[in-house]
Amino acid sequence: MPENITTPTPEELLQKLKLWSKELGFQQLEVTDTDLGDYQGYFLDWLDQDRHGEMGYMHKHGSMRYQADELVAGTLRIISVRMDYYPPDCESAEVALADSELGYISRYALGRDYHKLMRKRLQKLTDKISAEIGDFGYRVFVDSAPVLEKPLAEKAGLGWIGKHTNLINQKAGSWFFLGEIYTDLPLPVSNHAPESHCGSCQACIDICPTQAIIAPYQLDARRCISYLTIELDGAIPVEFRAAIGNRIYGCDDCQLCCPWNRFATPTTEADFLTRHPLDAPKLLELFNWSEPEFLKNTEGSAIRRIGYERWQRNIAIALGNAPHSAEIVAALENKLTVASPMVAEHIEWGLETLVGS
Repeated sequence: MPENITTPTPEELLQKLKLWSKELGFQQLEVTDTDLGDYQGYFLDWLDQDRHGEMGYMHKHGSMRYQADELVAGTLRIISVRMDYYPPDCESAEVALADSELGYISRYALGRDYHKLMRKRLQKLTDKISAEIGDFGYRVFVDSAPVLEKPLAEKAGLGWIGKHTNLINQKAGSWFFLGEIYTDLPLPVSNHAPESHCGSCQACIDICPTQAIIAPYQLDARRCISYLTIELDGAIPVEFRAAIGNRIYGCDDCQLCCPWNRFATPTTEADFLTRHPLDAPKLLELFNWSEPEFLKNTEGSAIRRIGYERWQRNIAIALGNAPHSAEIVAALENKLTVASPMVAEHIEWGLETLVGS
């Protein structure tokens, strides 16, 4: 550290962190301690009831998710940040959902993959801290480790966990990403976790196409369209296929209906703007992509993580839910001859559905 420079107090450093975080594109930064005792029981109960489905990684790391010092030794505080992502240039979600010949992709995935962008920004934030105080202990996370990010964000004061189990901010809605820095710095704790402001509203519960929100603040991932179209590796259960509609990557219904999102601010991040016009794409065009075309058109996107096979699976279901047309039937029949057994099952379901429509 340069001579004659006074080391800031923890309170002063926190104020600098808030300023630096805004300069780096984060909308808010808060700090919490590591005690997640109030959330541990809920999480373990969720696992015990198998509501995590095939997401085995939720079990894998044991108590690391709610014992921060087991994940990063010496952790005293967790810095939690949020970054808006709703792209201002995208077609209306309602328009895309209303036209069953179009595909609906969750709004968070229309731009570049947020993981790398946010990790780089958080790393820049830690670099600023190092320049200010010297070496310190830390580790950066963006949906990349056994971290209970929503409980941490709620405890820090970034918002409250709504009845749909997403985080809601009273001034910014829910269209934002979360990131964390585990650190050994004794920063002041924000200590103003907001109470729930969902009140008697249950719009998210009522609108869920597959009734995945089985009770207020209770989500069964096995029924959730985001889980079914993104996380689930094999066949999608027949009972949910019709309800999926034209949602081919994720689902936003519970956020689209939330009254708090009238306060949401569209992102100003260029990397989160819509790419390859996927905000309201024609299903047949997407279905006709070869695997190389899929990889090229989803380069740098979170969509690529599901792979070509799941992509084809999801679109086959959406085409089966579209109005009957000779063009759709021909496209499904042509793909049936070259599809994997798993995708073929969904194509056959789509054909049977169309024939009966």
